[in-house]
Amino acid sequence: MPVIIDRISSPLGADENDVIKTALAHIGLPADTKAKIHKTSLDARKRGPVHFVHSVYAELESEQAELDLCQRRSDCRFAARSTFSPVIGTERREGRVCIAGFGPAGIFCGLLLAEYGYKPLILEKGGTVDERMAAVEKYWSGGSLDTKSNVQFGEGGAGTFSDGKLTTRIKDPLCRYVLERFVEFGAPEEILTKAKPHIGTDKLRGIVKKARERIIELGGEIRFNCELTDFEAKDSRITSIGHTGGSTECSMLVLATGHSSRSVFELLAKKGVFIEAKPFAVGFRIEHKQKDVDQSLYGELAGSPLLPKGEYQISDSPPSGRTVYTFCMCPGGFVVPAASEEETVVTNGMSEFARDGENANAAVVAAVNKNDFAPGPLGGMELAREIEKRAYSLTDGLRAPACTVGAFLKGEVSIDTDITPTYSRGICPVDPDKIFPKAVTDSIRRGLGAFSKKMRCFGQENALLTAPETRTSSPVRVTRGENYNSLSFENLFPCGEGAGYAGGIMSAAVDGLHTALEIMKRTAP
Repeated sequence: MPVIIDRISSPLGADENDVIKTALAHIGLPADTKAKIHKTSLDARKRGPVHFVHSVYAELESEQAELDLCQRRSDCRFAARSTFSPVIGTERREGRVCIAGFGPAGIFCGLLLAEYGYKPLILEKGGTVDERMAAVEKYWSGGSLDTKSNVQFGEGGAGTFSDGKLTTRIKDPLCRYVLERFVEFGAPEEILTKAKPHIGTDKLRGIVKKARERIIELGGEIRFNCELTDFEAKDSRITSIGHTGGSTECSMLVLATGHSSRSVFELLAKKGVFIEAKPFAVGFRIEHKQKDVDQSLYGELAGSPLLPKGEYQISDSPPSGRTVYTFCMCPGGFVVPAASEEETVVTNGMSEFARDGENANAAVVAAVNKNDFAPGPLGGMELAREIEKRAYSLTDGLRAPACTVGAFLKGEVSIDTDITPTYSRGICPVDPDKIFPKAVTDSIRRGLGAFSKKMRCFGQENALLTAPETRTSSPVRVTRGENYNSLSFENLFPCGEGAGYAGGIMSAAVDGLHTALEIMKRTAP
């Protein structure tokens, strides 16, 4: 089992072999030790020159030697294994293992089950990637919204129309497994070594197709344009599910429906499944010129071909008051229309792999909690819906509400800026205080002031705010026990972002894998 040598610095443009030699010499290993780069990140903090920081894999002559090294040095640790051995159950259950949702959680849950002979039935409310692209492009160009296939629903889930970020805060060995499977399905190999890997929306679409083909090849079944609408239960066990086109006897049901599946949340509430409201966040998409972001981060080195497109993650958490933070930053990206319900406006961000657009964008959001919305498990969901409908009512039904940062901070309304908006359906000037609760806009004003002290571009009054960003995370938690099943039904498995147990592609995919492993323990293929 290899060890990882951490905190190896190098100047810009350093050769990979020199980095490895430095790492081996640093801990006293021979120069011919088998080694390679594990991860590389950029350190652009203002404490010194911009440089790269690496971690390096090294394989010693024995596992005992590796153990001794890790015990002796704080800058060495064991590498996480990307292989595992599932425990396969022997109990035979009536019905099929069913998965609702084909986003990252549903894909990886279904993939693992299929590879071990379970032949799952996967239901996806939206269409295939190609069908979905047609529906999304029609909406983005000013056409009608397809409430089944859109930015939120369809093959690949909401992550298909994003920057395709593969960063996560979870420390789970299965993260490496997920990255390796992405490479197998066509992702660039660099995602295995970058500290902040991303795939881009353009490459992600092809990857999810290959994952689908693999599941079908192994005997799994995927029904697109097929929505979970009902389920029947007996003795704390779900026995069958209702869906578009009929019903299916069910041995296990995985809910991997995503953070925007409001009809599923309403179904669960109606059926008495234990769910609860959870905190989330709402706010804007902020757009800067990418060159101004780069200048804020890199200073005189901005524009160097040795540096990646500048990206950031900033937060402000005062002792009293709500947290304001940036989320889902898209270098060289676009602000995109992301509604999934009629007569609403929703924004999101997206980048292609090259990240070569003129603008950068990110969510700038303030936390909302149970004190900000009506009591009950669906109170947060209804608050988000109200904000989206209010935004729609204040526009012409086509464009999105917007305001420059300068006008917003002064309590005025203007979209006079030299930044070209990327929201394809157009923007119009609207007072944000008419869209959001006052506590949200007041907090974001304070947060922008704090951010401007950390990054110069946040002090630019010409930056553009487009509203509303409401789909940061699920406003509902479908509460489960330590064995991944619902508190209400022993064979119902809430999973991924929609269940409130993940945030982003990586953590959702890992949650899908853990759910599959738990199902395997309980039933035979």
